[in-house]
Amino acid sequence: MTMPMPEDPARVPDHPTRDVGFGVYLHWPFCAAKCPYCDFNSHVRHAPVDEPRFLAAFRREIGHAAALAPERRVTSIFLGGGTPSLMRPETVAGLIAAVDDAWGIAPEAEITLEANPTSVEAGRFAGYRAAGVNRVSLGVQALDDASLKGLGRLHSAEEALAAIRIAQSRFARMSFDLIYARPDQTPAAWRAELARALSYAAEHLSLYQLTIEPGTPFHGLAAAGRLVPPDEETARILYDVTQEVCGQAGLPAYEISNHARPGAESRHNLLYWRYGEYAGIGPGAHGRLVAAPGRIGTVTERAPEGWLARVEAAGHGIAETEALSAADQGDEFLMMGLRLTEGIDPARYAALKGRPLDAGRLADLVAEGLVAHRPDGRIAATPRGAPVLNALVAALAA
Repeated sequence: MTMPMPEDPARVPDHPTRDVGFGVYLHWPFCAAKCPYCDFNSHVRHAPVDEPRFLAAFRREIGHAAALAPERRVTSIFLGGGTPSLMRPETVAGLIAAVDDAWGIAPEAEITLEANPTSVEAGRFAGYRAAGVNRVSLGVQALDDASLKGLGRLHSAEEALAAIRIAQSRFARMSFDLIYARPDQTPAAWRAELARALSYAAEHLSLYQLTIEPGTPFHGLAAAGRLVPPDEETARILYDVTQEVCGQAGLPAYEISNHARPGAESRHNLLYWRYGEYAGIGPGAHGRLVAAPGRIGTVTERAPEGWLARVEAAGHGIAETEALSAADQGDEFLMMGLRLTEGIDPARYAALKGRPLDAGRLADLVAEGLVAHRPDGRIAATPRGAPVLNALVAALAA
């Protein structure tokens, strides 16, 4: 169902997270191949994708989101997937123009496009830059060919490094992803690989610990004993190596899995973690909007062709809309915000939840060295508490 429009569409509803910014997430769901570890909403199509038809549908859904959340100014756009770099540059330009037409894009807005090394070429990247993209995020995942093959990636390590060089030549800001805690990976090998990654003048790295997700080929292999990731103790050592090497290189963690030089943090992802407002557009996209009487969550149809049919019939592909209670909002804010090194503002938590954090539980976690009071009044997970974040959130949200 779709939530009703605010009584006065010109009036932006007051809300404790309105000052964080307004982002737009655009999900392009198509990939050249499905990686065996991936549980994202990505799909392989052997026939060419009808980009003009999908672009028209994106435009319609953007218009619908703008009707639900009018009078906003877009501070960040993130084109994720899937593999957005499989799109033609003119399709990307059309998407950005549609967002600008609907809300207006702030002059300093961050506009990020995800890319895989196999879909990187200098001419295409020049087209994305001309379209308005000012930051790219490359899915490198590993810097040795054996690991890349094991992860089901289609590129080599040299192709990945060439893609990094092309991205750096076209964009002032760029990031790339690596996956660690891979089968048979040792702390010494990860330390060397991470040092090599940092040598490529990285300003931002997303470093994800491999997780075995239900429904993926890796899950079946693990269940059959044919894929054995590092044990918990080794995974923790690999996490500690990550913090040490990146910190010494001047890219400390600003979020559990993200490291950046000061000022180079992903502004769009910070908006998520600071519990800002964002529209989710495209197949399987999630959104969080402030619409009377409060904050709502939206989820669109996952199947690309199903989403396309919904949009063409109804003007949007939203399959679920949920009015978020005060408890929901407080818990989400806590779950997202404690991922950040900066932590959370307890006053904002109280405004969302309708009650403050439990002082006794908080004191116990501080005494255990898992949570700390920052000088600015914020509350943050400590280096010891960050690896057990889910337990911290559960304790504080109770």
